[in-house]
Amino acid sequence: MLNALRPAIVMIALFTALLGLAYPLAVTGIAQVAFPDQANGSLIRDADGIVRGSALVGQGFAEAGYLHPRPSAAGEGYDASASSGSNLGPLNPDLIERVKADADAVRAETGAAVIPADAVTTSASGLDPHVSPEYARLQARRIADARGAPLGEVLQVIEANVETPLLGFIGQPRVNVLITNRALDARFPTG
Repeated sequence: MLNALRPAIVMIALFTALLGLAYPLAVTGIAQVAFPDQANGSLIRDADGIVRGSALVGQGFAEAGYLHPRPSAAGEGYDASASSGSNLGPLNPDLIERVKADADAVRAETGAAVIPADAVTTSASGLDPHVSPEYARLQARRIADARGAPLGEVLQVIEANVETPLLGFIGQPRVNVLITNRALDARFPTG
């Protein structure tokens, strides 16, 4: 019986060492060398080196002088430990009521008759760091007024931060909220 168990134990030890230790360490090492920023979470730091967020995870901005993200269904809002969509179907009365209230608030703020879908809908994770360029532009007047900045210059900052689709056709144009807000702070300091 020991002769039958020995090869099994050796194979378990070998594959544990190879696939449980060597392979993850090799992949981590390659990622650190080839893509250090992405491997470390795409963290965004300020001039003092303090982490202000990640380019990959949304966070809430409620002040008038900032680009607001799309709504979040993750916990109390942008809570990574509660990341998920609301799982409410399109005919669910709670979802309809929330979207209508959000749409009314955006219309009241902007005066726009037509608003982009991402202004009132959550992403699947609830942590989407991007908004559409249309939604970002729709917020430009509020941001300019709050910062005392010319509307055209705020729009320039937004346009400079529009990310194009990967390879020109994969995905949609988008604006990273945190990166754009950092650019707004750099261009129009608030205090």
